[in-house]
Amino acid sequence: MKISIRRSRRAAIAVALGSVLALTATACGDDGSGGGGGEGAEGSGKGKIVFWDNNGGVRTDIWKEIIADFEKTNPDIDVEYVGISSTEYQSKVDTAIQGGGLPDVGGVGAAMLAGFSAQGALEPLDDRLAGSPLNGKLNEDMLKSMKAAGGGDGTLYSIPTSANNGVLYYRTDLFKKAGLQAPTTWEAFFTAANELTDVKKNQFGYTIRGGAGSIAQALDAMYGQSGITSFWEGDKTTVNDPRNIAALEKYAALYKNVTPSADLNNDFTKMVAQWDSGTIGMLNHNLGSYQDHVKALGVDKFRGIPQPTGPGGKRVQVSNPVDGLGLFKNSKNKEAAWKFIEFALSHEENSKFNESAGQVPANTDAAKDPWVAKAEPTKLAAQALSDGSTTIVQLPYYLPDWNTISKAENEPNLQKVLLGTMSAKEFLDGLAEQLNEAQAEWKQRNQ
Repeated sequence: MKISIRRSRRAAIAVALGSVLALTATACGDDGSGGGGGEGAEGSGKGKIVFWDNNGGVRTDIWKEIIADFEKTNPDIDVEYVGISSTEYQSKVDTAIQGGGLPDVGGVGAAMLAGFSAQGALEPLDDRLAGSPLNGKLNEDMLKSMKAAGGGDGTLYSIPTSANNGVLYYRTDLFKKAGLQAPTTWEAFFTAANELTDVKKNQFGYTIRGGAGSIAQALDAMYGQSGITSFWEGDKTTVNDPRNIAALEKYAALYKNVTPSADLNNDFTKMVAQWDSGTIGMLNHNLGSYQDHVKALGVDKFRGIPQPTGPGGKRVQVSNPVDGLGLFKNSKNKEAAWKFIEFALSHEENSKFNESAGQVPANTDAAKDPWVAKAEPTKLAAQALSDGSTTIVQLPYYLPDWNTISKAENEPNLQKVLLGTMSAKEFLDGLAEQLNEAQAEWKQRNQ
């Protein structure tokens, strides 16, 4: 099942090229905002800049609030907001890199960072940060993650805004009614998924992610169960280790047995909405959906806890990408764009953003604010990442083709595994072949 990564990436960009025209019109604003080509310019530090939100819709309201605060403090700068859904963002940026129309500033998370930097689209930010009031005020681990994800040379291309973490949300009311303990182990998780399912009553123990973003969740379930603590063994990936194959078989067998059949095509928004409105016992997502659950269920009907522990009581999770803000190299008003990034990462604004998102702030002063301790999933996630109880399997975000391999090229194959038309072994062997090829190419370029 060999697939040419380069060919498929070029094809994806070509397919997306037609959609760039609509975005180009909004991205190429007056007063020197971003456009295609060239190295850009520092600009006057005034006028208009364009900001692309990489989680439009979900984060639109909080970003508009931050923009309003910024424009009040900087009345000579106008920020045009463009919200793009997370499932479309990479293709929109890739298309704009090829055809023109990039913004001045955009959301650039670690998972897509290497692909953008490899195309020369992002401004290096090390020197800007060194001369900024933010220097020394950002979480060092998040900065290291961003530098590692940038492609291998240690350059900082995105300023971290927040860290996410995988969370197992469960309905405390349903668990209590069924006499079940909290699903703190994988064994307890599978037991609860079965016990809480009554298909005739449309009640399910779990909702599985089968649509966009499904690979990362599947990897989390695999490594969590297998207890394997490294993504690479030498130059070969461990994704198709027999222990991971067995773990994926068990995870995929949940589909339609203890999950709704609609899960096959669910991305995170549909999955979260389904869990919030129905009688489903458990949901794997991340800290970002915490506030959605609070609004839908209140704080008394659910909890969000770290992922279950596996063999020997050990918790293993795959890394969740750090999110951040990047400055696009062809911006013609880099000074104003950097002012916006600095403002968004200030104590008050970064705290405001992450309280809304339910994530761990990158600004170390914001991370000490009272709301962090009051939001239980955020507090527990921060503890699990710092108290030595959790081993993180670092995903290879530094590979320029990681996002393409882990999304467009393999999400349809994972759906086949859920449907039973492809074996877990065939799927993971194919994924491993692509990853090993991408790793070899990366090492050759960076030797």
